[in-house]
Amino acid sequence: MENLTFLLSGLVIGIIVFHTAIIAPTVFRTLEIDDAGSFLRTVFPKFFILISSVSLINVVFALAYGQTSIAVVAVICSVLMVIAYSLIPMTNRSRDDGQEQRFKLLHTISVLLTVSVLLMNLGVVFL
Repeated sequence: MENLTFLLSGLVIGIIVFHTAIIAPTVFRTLEIDDAGSFLRTVFPKFFILISSVSLINVVFALAYGQTSIAVVAVICSVLMVIAYSLIPMTNRSRDDGQEQRFKLLHTISVLLTVSVLLMNLGVVFL
């Protein structure tokens, strides 16, 4: 059962890779831009909440198994995804108001937070 924390970190990796490699590109290839935007505005909050939730579950198991370093990583990942989630309204408002510079900045921050979570979980699984 101690391997459960590694499996949960692997799940986070899988969610991020699946979303960025499969979902987002498919949406942009198959939907009109307005429809793609509406779809992604619905999916991204769930994406961030799911990753944060899996990370919090990982905290519980890591602490139960005495894996303190994994628990710390999982807490950080959960917090980063909550931050990304909290940026969504500002990001959407920037896009809606035509503030492209602000939109790009907020989107870039979201991407960097997600990449950080991906890298931290890769570190858990492979280091």
